Amino acid sequence: MPRILLIEDDAAVRRAVQLALRHHGHEVVAASTGEEGMNYLGSFRPDVVVLDLMLPGMSGLDVCRRIREREQVGIIMMTAKGDSVDMIVGLEAGADDYVVKPVQARVLEARVRALLRRLDAPASGAARPRAESHGDLTVDRAGMLVTHRGRPVGLAPSELRLLLALSAAPGQVLSRQQLLEAVWEHSYHGDIRLVDACVKRLRGKLGDLGAPRYIHTVRGFGYCFRSS
Repeated sequence: MPRILLIEDDAAVRRAVQLALRHHGHEVVAASTGEEGMNYLGSFRPDVVVLDLMLPGMSGLDVCRRIREREQVGIIMMTAKGDSVDMIVGLEAGADDYVVKPVQARVLEARVRALLRRLDAPASGAARPRAESHGDLTVDRAGMLVTHRGRPVGLAPSELRLLLALSAAPGQVLSRQQLLEAVWEHSYHGDIRLVDACVKRLRGKLGDLGAPRYIHTVRGFGYCFRSS
């Protein structure tokens, strides 16, 4: 049974989301503050954290950053409608996906299920050789491991899936919409900011920010992976 840690300060929203997740077969622990949520992180060992961005005390952004310092658990953040700036900051802090309040149960469940699949299964190209070398970067598709200059790179679920999708087709330009469908399973015209924020985080972890070596931007279209 998938374990979900819900961190939400509004009691009515917390209860509604908790009931909806349990209805879909998840084991749920709910916290009303960031501090309480962080305490549950080690003892409950969730598969996914559903995190409200606007929390009293320790903010949702701080919680997201602290989780990413310790764990590569999946994170879905909840944002108020229209808070696009906060949403981008949250994605860049390490969230894998987001839903907008008022939360629709079917949308949240779809995002949770998609994220759980990203945690459990490799992206396309899984039949390729176990380990691929791209300069200083080694991608082990079977083991779902990435090393850079021999050192393991801790990647969040969406970061790993994005790298697997891009590196499966070196030299091929993939549009943001193609990456949304491949990584986030957003088959409709989704929010391309998910892709851009995840690329930015991934580049930072690969030391690829200044002059990109691996992930190149094709302006007006998308991204392309190159090994050198």
